[in-house]
Amino acid sequence: MNSPCSVAMPLGDEVEPSFPRSLVPLLILALAMASGFTMMTSFSLVQEAAKAEMRLSDQILGIVQGVSAAVPLVLFSIPIGILVDRTNRVRLLIGLGIIWTLGTFLTAVAHSVPMLFIARMLAGIGTTGGLTAALSLIADLCMPAQRGRALLIVTLGKSLGQAAAFALTGWLLGLFLTQSAPAWFGGMAPWRSTHMALALISMAAILPLLLMREPARREVAASTHAPFKVVAHELWARRAFLIPLFLGQVSVVMADAAAAIWASPVLSRSYGLAPQDFAGWMGVLIFLTGVLGAILGGFVADLGQKSGRRGGLLIGAVAAAGIGIPAALYPVAPSVPLFGIALGLMILCGTITGLCTSVALTVFMPNEVRGLCIGAFIAIAGLIGFGIAPTLVTWVSALLGGESHLGQGLAIVGVIVSAISLAAFFIAMRRAPVDAVHEPI
Repeated sequence: MNSPCSVAMPLGDEVEPSFPRSLVPLLILALAMASGFTMMTSFSLVQEAAKAEMRLSDQILGIVQGVSAAVPLVLFSIPIGILVDRTNRVRLLIGLGIIWTLGTFLTAVAHSVPMLFIARMLAGIGTTGGLTAALSLIADLCMPAQRGRALLIVTLGKSLGQAAAFALTGWLLGLFLTQSAPAWFGGMAPWRSTHMALALISMAAILPLLLMREPARREVAASTHAPFKVVAHELWARRAFLIPLFLGQVSVVMADAAAAIWASPVLSRSYGLAPQDFAGWMGVLIFLTGVLGAILGGFVADLGQKSGRRGGLLIGAVAAAGIGIPAALYPVAPSVPLFGIALGLMILCGTITGLCTSVALTVFMPNEVRGLCIGAFIAIAGLIGFGIAPTLVTWVSALLGGESHLGQGLAIVGVIVSAISLAAFFIAMRRAPVDAVHEPI
């Protein structure tokens, strides 16, 4: 039997998973997630150039950026979650990596709104589905008490990807603005050449997944092929905990999705900055706050488990959600430095809540429902976070007077959803299952 943590070489007997033995596969997963989140978020930095070339409105951009991510997530996240629970997750992750790479390539060549919509949809399907598979793999690579640290590594990869979506995309855009792209790019516009280069980088970043082996599944309460009736019963039995946990994380995703899509336009319109002016420091800010958030979230989650307090694993999520409320005022900050500080604080808090939520799912949910549960989280978060939040911001800004009020609309939406997340995480902590799932039965 293969080692649950083996990479490239199988072992003769199954061994107990441990953090040191898991480090190499965790790093491979982190690199894959860095690639996926770069591809998923990269269009935000170039959307003003795409808007000008393709003559798009803010409403159309909101649909392309938001609805294109939301609709496929609703349609595909739960089926992908079921596949994660029942099939080879490493092979599935490789396939999803190809999908997000294809979406990036199609972004470069899209010359109509429907094609651009499909391209961004594929990037979203691949990345969010890949995250579901990665979280399930992590749960079987380490024991429950080490999962905070294990998720920390992959969360760092996610943060690196989100940062690279600004820093790397901004660097490539600046490069292609000052000099011609390679001739075989076909004389594309700079923002298109940028996505062509990103697609090539993505393909290289997912190659190490070919070295991974599927780990043995642990902590199975029923069976990985249990009838849906059994799976549904296991979820229903935990509804008092799952519903507020869903609500808390979905609210955080709403704030994060709105920021990912509209922070760049706010900097351009309200503060008079060009993408090249803020791409570098935004990338560094996102990465550093993501790193710090992952570290804090991972260790707080592990410490919370050791506290013995009911729901202690979620203490960090509750605290971070509370801090995120004033941080959501970043779009109306009186200066660019204050904008950056408040945005960084909100990203920090969002990373902590996301990591604590992920650890809670791997600890409190049996193996055979983890993928389905994570997929359902992503589907609901995609529908509301990406499908509603970006459009809600434009709707609020329209009520305030039009596109010039985008910053105020973004701040109002951010504060409201952050307050909802605080209340929801507090309720989830109080309703957390008394005992975590342990070894297989």
